[in-house]
Amino acid sequence: MTERNPGMWLDPQDDPRDTVRRPVGERETLLDYLRHYRLTLELKCAGLTPEQLARRSVPPSTMSLLGLVRHMARVEHHWFRRVMQHQPELPRLYRTDVEPDLDFDGAVADPGVVADAWSSWHREVEAAQRYLDGAVSLDVEGAHRDGPIPLRTVLVHLIGEYARHAGHADLLRECIDGRMGD
Repeated sequence: MTERNPGMWLDPQDDPRDTVRRPVGERETLLDYLRHYRLTLELKCAGLTPEQLARRSVPPSTMSLLGLVRHMARVEHHWFRRVMQHQPELPRLYRTDVEPDLDFDGAVADPGVVADAWSSWHREVEAAQRYLDGAVSLDVEGAHRDGPIPLRTVLVHLIGEYARHAGHADLLRECIDGRMGD
């Protein structure tokens, strides 16, 4: 909780997501929103124990902050490595035919599981960022099961996925320690 804004997540001047720079153009705007939501997920999980990160929401849901980190690592891996980089043969991250919801079901309060989740998420975000840095256009196409899909569409999908889960993370974090906010 902040001193100037009791109950709020961060004081606006301390928020690393807020910058005075305003993106220009479609590509810069999409990448800025993606950066913002990635950082939001990381901030919502900051300073928590493995037990707190693995705390489930309301039964029968398996949703937890740790599950969200694992899920978003899986999402980044799928869209950037398997689809956009045309590597569908790569094993899926946190998902098998037997355990399709392993990202959430396997999110248990174990320091090794937490370390693996953060390592996977950072690795996949970095791999995605390398891909994005080298992409010549938002029109480059990935190979999706439904047919070709442009990078622009993938970025919009990821922004929506992160935004939706940032809302979940807000509620999960507020239940853990009362912190709330953007």
